[in-house]
Amino acid sequence: MKYFKFYNRQDLLNHTRLRRYETKLGEKLKVFDQDQNYAEQLRNSSAKFVLFGIPECIGVIANQGIPGTETLWPAFFPSFVNIQSTDKFNGPEVLLAGHFDFSEVLDVINNNSKSQEEKVDACRHAVANIIDESVEEFVKMIVAAGKIPIAIGGGHNNCYPLIKGTAKALAKSGNIPQSKINAVNVDAHADYRIMEGRHSGNGFRYAMEESYLGKYAVIGLHENYNPQSMLDDLYSNINAQYVFYEDIFLQERLNFTQAVAQAFSFTDDNITGVELDLDAVERIPSSASSPSGISVMHARQYMCFAGHHGKTGYVHICEGAMMLQQGILDPLMGKLPAYLVADFVKASLD
Repeated sequence: MKYFKFYNRQDLLNHTRLRRYETKLGEKLKVFDQDQNYAEQLRNSSAKFVLFGIPECIGVIANQGIPGTETLWPAFFPSFVNIQSTDKFNGPEVLLAGHFDFSEVLDVINNNSKSQEEKVDACRHAVANIIDESVEEFVKMIVAAGKIPIAIGGGHNNCYPLIKGTAKALAKSGNIPQSKINAVNVDAHADYRIMEGRHSGNGFRYAMEESYLGKYAVIGLHENYNPQSMLDDLYSNINAQYVFYEDIFLQERLNFTQAVAQAFSFTDDNITGVELDLDAVERIPSSASSPSGISVMHARQYMCFAGHHGKTGYVHICEGAMMLQQGILDPLMGKLPAYLVADFVKASLD
């Protein structure tokens, strides 16, 4: 695991604010023993979920977006470990593995690119040959052990290795007949752009074209920010379904709960990846922030619904940023994905 930093117990406690007569998740979450085989530990662990970070912005730069997605995990981690351990969410249900570190890769790109076009091309190469492969291998190890990966941070490019790794591991273990799973995505953008090199805007297209993605449902697309050509491709695909934000909140053709239920009903024939792009939430710093979007409450309801659904292959919360490259800062940003993960875990265990 060249690019992965595994956490030990002290890493968690260093960020946990201990108080008498209280117990925080940081004191109870499971971690790896770095002196033992990781795959064997996963197989023997009683934890149902494996949580890890992907703090990178390479996929966003490759999509000509605004960097900052590498700051979500460092904000999330201390917020999450300081959640109270209670009967609703005790802690040992989750193994907190650690995070990927692709900073050296980005440094090499920045130091050697002679133009913005060259930088974008180098980032696309790095996504395909380093990030995709690294994330896929880690996810396969988690899913092969019967656990559910929960990935936080980075660009939406990481949906592709999450789908691919989950599908391959489930098929190899005999849980599904072929290496193909479904996905539900709450997102302002379908991230189904053409296959022009790997980036944060085409992960679902690559997964679909390579037959790792079976059915794909998107909730909350913005009419103003999805190319007609991409929408035409989705519309003509019997394995894709989408509903616009405007259909839900302006035209009121259906409400948000109905849209979520419709998406999960569409994908209910197979194991399903749960995706939440934080640029769908209004006024949240992200690579494509928007003043219009779903509320934080809607995002939490979605995660609860997904947790109750019972056929989750993985969870992916991405594209958010505590700080964007232009200097936009939200010190509360870490708390949002912490709420969302807790909502999903509690609903899954309910």
